[in-house]
Amino acid sequence: MPASADNAGAPIPGQALAIWAETLYLANLLLAPGLAFLALLWLYSRRAAGTPTLAVCHLRQAISASLWAGALLIFANILIILLGGYSAPATWVIVILYFTTCHSTLVLLGVLGLAKALAGQKYVYPLLGRRCD
Repeated sequence: MPASADNAGAPIPGQALAIWAETLYLANLLLAPGLAFLALLWLYSRRAAGTPTLAVCHLRQAISASLWAGALLIFANILIILLGGYSAPATWVIVILYFTTCHSTLVLLGVLGLAKALAGQKYVYPLLGRRCD
């Protein structure tokens, strides 16, 4: 029996929305920054009162992690400016450290979130996410 179905063979409620949330999070980081985040916010605003907890959990996690990703990017830019601007030698050190630590970690967490959404399971981003109750 596939992992995306319950005992009756029906799809798990909210799984498709959870998959979309995690996909848009990854698209925000990798393909269309800003545009995918706006789509994620639109998707969150369109949820109904009876939206399954799986979908709401993944939507909240994806938005929270996207906000953290934006904050880390702003922090890296502020650090670059404080250490001499974009023409300083330290710029490349900061950029490389940011992409090898922060950005790649956020992408990895998004891939784990997408895998959990595909499996129909809730997922809480470590350090970034809020508990799903």
